[in-house]
Amino acid sequence: MTDNQRVVILNFGGQYCQLIARRVREAHVFCEVLPYNTTLEKIKDINPVAIILSGSPSSVLDKDAPQADPAILELSIPILGICYGMQWIAHALDGKVEAAPRREYGRVLVNLRNDTPLLDGMPATTTCWMSHTYQVTGTPDGFSIAASSEHCPIAAMVNEARKLYCVQFHPEVTHTEQGTRVLNNFLYNICGASGGWTMEAYARQTIDDIRAKVGGGRVLLGLSGGVDSAAAAALISRAVGKNLTCVYVDHGLMRKNESAQVRDVFTTKFDLNLIMVDASARFFSALKGVTEPEQKRKIIGGAFVEVFREEAAKLGALDFLAQGTIYSDVIESGAATGAASIKSHHNVGGLPKDLGFTGLIEPLRMLFKDEVRALGLSLGLPDELVYRQPFPGPGLGIRILGEITPEKAELVRESDAILREEIASAGLARSIQQYFTVLTGVRSVGVMGDERTYENCVAIRAVTSDDLMTADWARIPHDVLARISERIVNEVRHVNRVVFDITSKPPASFEWE
Repeated sequence: MTDNQRVVILNFGGQYCQLIARRVREAHVFCEVLPYNTTLEKIKDINPVAIILSGSPSSVLDKDAPQADPAILELSIPILGICYGMQWIAHALDGKVEAAPRREYGRVLVNLRNDTPLLDGMPATTTCWMSHTYQVTGTPDGFSIAASSEHCPIAAMVNEARKLYCVQFHPEVTHTEQGTRVLNNFLYNICGASGGWTMEAYARQTIDDIRAKVGGGRVLLGLSGGVDSAAAAALISRAVGKNLTCVYVDHGLMRKNESAQVRDVFTTKFDLNLIMVDASARFFSALKGVTEPEQKRKIIGGAFVEVFREEAAKLGALDFLAQGTIYSDVIESGAATGAASIKSHHNVGGLPKDLGFTGLIEPLRMLFKDEVRALGLSLGLPDELVYRQPFPGPGLGIRILGEITPEKAELVRESDAILREEIASAGLARSIQQYFTVLTGVRSVGVMGDERTYENCVAIRAVTSDDLMTADWARIPHDVLARISERIVNEVRHVNRVVFDITSKPPASFEWE
């Protein structure tokens, strides 16, 4: 990178911590999420231009409340405390924090004072997103109140002399109307950031780093066809060329034409060795008679690893294993935050001990998904691959309720292709976060060609989401839904009914299994 400035975000376990990091990156400033208990020495070694303290589900008044080293408040660099971060600063400096007489959740009107650089250029009153049970009721010495709401008299406080800035609301959430301005004011007006974080600079630096690390060694990467592994392959290929070998395992549960697209992209556009393995018969055999969702996931994951290991063994001695691990994988697995793990990820946790690799290459480990897409485009990956719909590791296997068979997989594959074609034709592909079809396992009576039928019911799942933690069902126009239904029933054999899933997350999940 041409700009080595960075912001440290200390994570107290708040649900929006990733979002804070994404907003900082969107402002072209590099940031790193670290555990709240990161040592003062490590923070000094990083030499950040600023520190941001995240929210938390805890209260600073709890006996076991997460605590950062109070010495960070003496570093003389700008610090922004958000929600719990604000309360922790107040508590650490002998201010007063109490349970709020009335909790605030959701959109709240906040009155601002514009005599602080943090709120510069903002209107006197704006809507902010609040999510707190406790609040600061007494400011520490040297702080002035910068904002208030009807039920939160101290919605922001600042100590300009000590470069300490605090907000009770969440500027990282899109529901906070002036949130981007708050963060930009902090990063540029207060911290003096230069904004040199770009994907082009990241790519150049990372290619140089990979070359220096690998030397003349050989690298192996499992290529799934998704944007993460594809971007990793493209980046590493630019660094080491034919010293990279990619293994693509087709488990028979891919979407229509995806395997062919992977072959085309990585045999014509990039200088690497590609091994494509059709292991579909092996997967279907292992899944025969299995209906329990988690068991299906484990069988698919286990068989994938077995095939990958077998192919790796055929290649002889290899030096480095490469993975498409991205930053959200690291954070959710607890590897970056010290907080509780949200979910496990197969590609987080270091080198497999039995494959003989001497090193691990994870060139996307510090990038979020939107950054990976930007990187992929800059490296020459086609739009249709970069913006491909999210696809789970088990593939269509978790979109088939009940036993998985080749015939059922083909039914879902064809109906899903129709859905994707019609969504794209309607110009909705970028506005819906995720959309796919599900074979529900339900059969129903119908009439086709004046004959009674008893065939399958296919469900359409389509959701919108800003944060990938919650989602709402997509309001697809009725005429588009009608075309999709007509095409599926007419073009996909053994389907006589199409239904539309209108359940949000929560209570439902993105996938059906």
